[in-house]
Amino acid sequence: MTVLTIATKPYDDQKPGTSGLRKKVPEFQQANYVENFVQSIFDSLENFQGALLILGGDGRYYNREVIQKVLKMAAANGFGRVMVGQGGILSTPAASHLIRKYKAFGGIILSASHNPGGPDGDFGIKYNIGNGGPAPEKLTEAIFARSLAIDRYLTLDAGEIDIDRLGETKLGDMTVEVIDPVTDYAELMQELFDFDALRALLKSGFTMRFDAMHAVTGPYATEIFERLLGAPQGSVVNAIPLPDFGGHHPDPNLVYAKDLYDLMMSPQAPDFGAASDGDGDRNMIIGRGIFVTPSDSLAMLAANAYLAPGYAGGLKGIARSMPTSRAADRVAEKLGIGMYETPTGWKFFGNLLDAGLVTICGEESSGTGSNHVREKDGLWAVLLWLNILAIRRESVLDIVEEHWRTYGRNYYSRHDYEEVETSAANSLIADLRGRLAGLPGTSYGTLTIENADDFAYHDPVDHSVSEHQGIRIFFDGGSRIVYRLSGTGTSGATLRVYIERFEPDPARQNLETQEALADLIVAAEDIAHIREYTGREGPSVIT
Repeated sequence: MTVLTIATKPYDDQKPGTSGLRKKVPEFQQANYVENFVQSIFDSLENFQGALLILGGDGRYYNREVIQKVLKMAAANGFGRVMVGQGGILSTPAASHLIRKYKAFGGIILSASHNPGGPDGDFGIKYNIGNGGPAPEKLTEAIFARSLAIDRYLTLDAGEIDIDRLGETKLGDMTVEVIDPVTDYAELMQELFDFDALRALLKSGFTMRFDAMHAVTGPYATEIFERLLGAPQGSVVNAIPLPDFGGHHPDPNLVYAKDLYDLMMSPQAPDFGAASDGDGDRNMIIGRGIFVTPSDSLAMLAANAYLAPGYAGGLKGIARSMPTSRAADRVAEKLGIGMYETPTGWKFFGNLLDAGLVTICGEESSGTGSNHVREKDGLWAVLLWLNILAIRRESVLDIVEEHWRTYGRNYYSRHDYEEVETSAANSLIADLRGRLAGLPGTSYGTLTIENADDFAYHDPVDHSVSEHQGIRIFFDGGSRIVYRLSGTGTSGATLRVYIERFEPDPARQNLETQEALADLIVAAEDIAHIREYTGREGPSVIT
């Protein structure tokens, strides 16, 4: 088989975001677009000749075609071995685990996470380094710089590999091993959680519903919940991964997983409900009659993690992204462990995990995980919740309300303004940033601003500094508003507004969230002049 050197011209829009490069499928289908970016990754790496690469994706449209391109390019560039998930399927946390378990050089994950799929939907390519986590900013900047100057890529003159058949195949001098994507991950989960206690819980009459949203976690959830733990067949729904996710948006929130939410609020509700997203790294937790916010879930998992075998020795620390509510801070304080506030993006947790400073991490955008991998992990969070329920033998509602009584409740909501014209969104943030110094002491209704800043993160491990990570407005009494532009969309800009109020009084902990936050919601719009800049009467999505 011959190595081919193909001339190409650079594109100017291949700058990776917080989770790799994400664009619409037709953009990736442009001539050499995929090849340019993949070659830019390889050109930015060193000393990988003969090494192992992990490869897979969430099964979305264009996944199979790109896998064939990456395999030929990996062989041409000198990798010695590639492990690829059968059918091209590999969840993001499972990929992270494989990188770590088999000491791979790194991995390429083909996913746009929770974004829609299909011929006109989104696609993404992300590179993970040898610790199993997303590439750090220094590497993503190098990849982007290379993409602006690239003039050739390397590939192999070869046919396609059968990625549906388990086993090994030679591709030039490189070995391609097609593996069952679930096996290694399921074994890891059995090391962390008490599967005997979970089986006993499910045999006791406890019922559950897991919505895989026709995304990557379907095969994982079916194997773990129904086959290994004995949940009745049908406990996992929408279990077959589809290229367009069944025409739905694979984001486990109250808007896109409304069927599950409606079931859990109905008289026919099972005891426990959960969902995961496109690539398996996010989760939604719902008990009978109670939705658990991702911020609260992080705090409650941290407070109860000792009940699972993998965490029986206690936690070293907790980390959360800056926009995530401060509910976990109070757990860390009570446990006497470190609490770290990072920018949004799981890669910022990597240094803390590798240094042994934290055990559990979480983001408000439905992501939680631990030191078992270097990605957030949706099924891990579901299994930890089930382990807690199996030991405590209380309902989700009982556990949530007891937690609030002990630690106080952080009323919390995120208002998303999606596909805002990019220049308008940037102008809003620039204007707000320019007014920060004059905001302390000003009042909005009964709310008085105590402090305001533009969050900068100083990494305690490598001492790097990440600036302009979100604007924070703090009020007397502990309430908070955060404004941030998201890097996960593919069209326009998404303005995210995070609104939080701490309520220590148990008598006031059962209000409806938007009601409890009503004055802060009005203030959030007024402070940033959201209507003036966006022309929107309200947010696109409230979670």
